[in-house]
Parts: sequence; C-alpha cells; structure tokens
Amino acid sequence: MLRFLDRIEEFIIATLIAAATTIIFLAVLHRYGSGLSIDLAKLATAYGMPAVASAFQAIFRWLTSWDVSWVQEVCIYMFVWMAKFGAAYGVRTGIHVGVDVFVNMLGPRNRQRIILFGLLCGALFTGIVGSLGAYFVSHIYATGQQSNDLEAPMWIVYLAIPLGSYLMCFRFLQVAVHFVRTGELPKHDESHVEGLDDVKPLEVKS
Repeated sequence: MLRFLDRIEEFIIATLIAAATTIIFLAVLHRYGSGLSIDLAKLATAYGMPAVASAFQAIFRWLTSWDVSWVQEVCIYMFVWMAKFGAAYGVRTGIHVGVDVFVNMLGPRNRQRIILFGLLCGALFTGIVGSLGAYFVSHIYATGQQSNDLEAPMWIVYLAIPLGSYLMCFRFLQVAVHFVRTGELPKHDESHVEGLDDVKPLEVKS
C-alpha cells in the first residue's frame, strides 16, 4: 500500500511538471508565432508578394483566434499542487534542507530526542494546516467561487492545501516511526530514490 502511495505521489508531481512545461512552451510558441506571422505579412507586402502576405495574415488570424488567456492561471494552479505534493515527497526522501549544526553537537541520545521532537512538530504543524485548509475548502465550496479565466470551482484549486498538508503530515509520522525503529533518517540519493529504503544510519547508541 505504501509503495502504491509513493508511486501515486511521484506520478502526480511528474505529470504536473510535464503538463505545465508543455503548456508554457506552447503558449510561448503561440505568442511569438502570432508576432512573427504579422511581421512576415508586412514584409511580404513591402516586397510586392500579396499571395505570401495573405497566407501569413491567415496564419495570424488563426493564431489570434485561440484564447490562451487561461494559460497563466492554470500553470499557477498546477505549480501550487506540484509544490504541495513535492513538499511531502521531500519529507519522504530527505530532500528538505536542514540546519543540524546544533543537533550534531549533542550526544547520541539527546540527538535522537531532538530529531524525533522535530519530526513530531512537523507532523503537528502540517496536520493543523491540513485541518484549517479543509475548513477553508468547505467554505469556498459553499460560496461557489470560481476562477477568473478558467471559471473552474476554486474549491478544487484550494483542495491542494489539505491534501498536500495531510500527506506531508503522514510522511513526517512515517519517517518518525521508521526513525524510532531503526535510528535512521531518509537520505536523498540523486541517482536512485526508493523512499525510506535508502537511508543514512544515525548511529544511535544506548
């Protein structure tokens, strides 16, 4: 079950990254294609090539007939969802940057307690954010608010807050349980990430 959750998490992040990148790339092509086609039409007119000018004018009219005003909005929403699920992925794989100078100065037992306390604080904080986010989403759902360009229900957009926060809370608890059992924390490996299977021993001694 955890493996399935891991794959769903990774699939959502990868899909959102790929989709947002593709949409932005096509929007840029549309913008420059529109400007280039009208410039070429003017150039062809100046050189006495009305047929070529008409062709580029037709391309310009076709490109400008596409409404791409929604691109910026949808990409923002996609990056929000990607960031929330990416934060949970970061907890699971140990990607998040942490300052552990003070922690490393402590003895093994005190270091273990501080790390566990930090993990539980992370779980508590994200659990609170998830609960507040769920309340906010229910309020937005009741109002029927929609986005400006897409006219999409805003409760779906804001649903990323409780889902991502609750998932992050679960990841904190997952890491904490694994740490208590083994004394090990996740370590991010750029070449191969398998969640909590790739870990760095903390060398906790009794």
